[in-house]
Amino acid sequence: MFRFRFLVLLQLLSAAVAASDDDFTRADFPPGFIFGSGTSAYQYEGAAFDYGRTPSIWDTYLHSGSDQKDTGDVTCDGYHKFKDDIKLMSEMGLEAFRFSISWSRLIPNGRGMVNPIGLQHYNDFINELLSHGIEPHVSLCHYDVPQALEDEYGGWLGRRIVNDFTAYAEVCFKEFGDRIKFWTTINEGNVFCIGGYANGFTPPGRCSPSFKPGCVGNASTEPYIAAHNMLLSHSATWRLYQEKFKEKQKGVVGFNVFGYGMRPWSDSEEDINASQRALDFFLGWFLSPLVFGRYPESVSNRAHGRIPIISESQSEQLKGSFDFIGLNHYSTLFVMNDPNIHDIEALGFNADLAVNFAFVGSDKPKIASNMFPMVPSVAGLKHPLFPPDGFPIAPSGFISLLEYIKDTYGNPPIYIHENGQPLPRDGNLNDTLRIEYLDAYIGAMLDTIRNGSNIKGYMTWTFLDCYELLNGYESGLGFYFVDVNDEELKRYKKFSAGWYSSFLKGKSKMNITPTRLGKDLGTSTF
Repeated sequence: MFRFRFLVLLQLLSAAVAASDDDFTRADFPPGFIFGSGTSAYQYEGAAFDYGRTPSIWDTYLHSGSDQKDTGDVTCDGYHKFKDDIKLMSEMGLEAFRFSISWSRLIPNGRGMVNPIGLQHYNDFINELLSHGIEPHVSLCHYDVPQALEDEYGGWLGRRIVNDFTAYAEVCFKEFGDRIKFWTTINEGNVFCIGGYANGFTPPGRCSPSFKPGCVGNASTEPYIAAHNMLLSHSATWRLYQEKFKEKQKGVVGFNVFGYGMRPWSDSEEDINASQRALDFFLGWFLSPLVFGRYPESVSNRAHGRIPIISESQSEQLKGSFDFIGLNHYSTLFVMNDPNIHDIEALGFNADLAVNFAFVGSDKPKIASNMFPMVPSVAGLKHPLFPPDGFPIAPSGFISLLEYIKDTYGNPPIYIHENGQPLPRDGNLNDTLRIEYLDAYIGAMLDTIRNGSNIKGYMTWTFLDCYELLNGYESGLGFYFVDVNDEELKRYKKFSAGWYSSFLKGKSKMNITPTRLGKDLGTSTF
């Protein structure tokens, strides 16, 4: 019966997308719904070693022999150029902008003294947004824990981080909370733990040595320990805000996760169960403790003896400790059961998960083992998560993900924090594929809202082409191309910027004309 209901749901979702109204406008969204875009401190600011900022784990990871050659040392130089960039945001018609605070810029040692220069910078940034009528949304940690805390006790692997993170958050609430009403504690906690502690391809780059030569860590335990400490840090921060700041500041505090749409590869019971298991390990790992005060049964059973136990007191602390869920979504995957027995010590999280994946929407699906494969031969890509011609446009997977969260976790308030289309960063300003992608996904989101999903806002990733977590400067997801080979780091408007602006201002959808970076470059500078 479960399999029948699941397949019927997929058919209904596909039909819903086919029948969706392509002529939606900004006015079709509920009162109070917000549209914006976003970035993060390390990926946008630059000035990585200036004005009192000390290294984060992201700096150390990229400067100590990671697979990536690029760094965020300079990136878009947003630290110096933010006023001009916010002017562009205002001209576009952005209603909100999501950014992160660099913990090691504000509190260089991770705890203790506040850096007055960093404090002034974020005050200036926030005030500039507000002066242009743009609502700031702030993330406190976007992959960039201070290296000082990583050196002292292992960062997220040490329980001491709960107190240090909460103290950092309190500084932010005190200094900026009179103007900030939307706080996210941790960005993509699930990817942070999988990439940083299981597969070694995001900061701090830890994994089992047998999984990746030269790696340090234990993929069978560390992802679960880091996640547990993130959850405790988040809940302590949320409760701090409720007790000391909520009444006066009237803001909200949420937690962010990355979410794929998940579809079974076949109608076999094994693949259907694998698809549910993938949802448990990817979303339930964090959302279940926040909603129900416990880990999903499939996660607890498969990682038994290696995942921390949520005590009764921790369960009470975790349950309900959020005002909203931030969701980052880009693509949908086919899920195949992996019946093989893998080395737990080497693969850890991936062995517990025991599935294989392929992108939905590909003419010839490219099967990639493990949640985040690091095998260069897979699909012939440097990283299979970034297809060279963009993600397949599969909005029905977005709908299925939002419907699943609504039905499984009590329809929590959701802000779509990231959604976008990575395209080659080759200077092509004619990003029609990005327009097609955004149009499809915004329309799909509207369908789910009409079906009862409690979605409060939507933000694209990202406003400017910046440094990307998985492939540096190889791909861009912004409305503006930034020429990193130009000392001035000029911003060049893409056609998607005009499309999004027209939508935000309630105008009809614009026609687009192809342009290529080259002789026309001078006329496209902003």
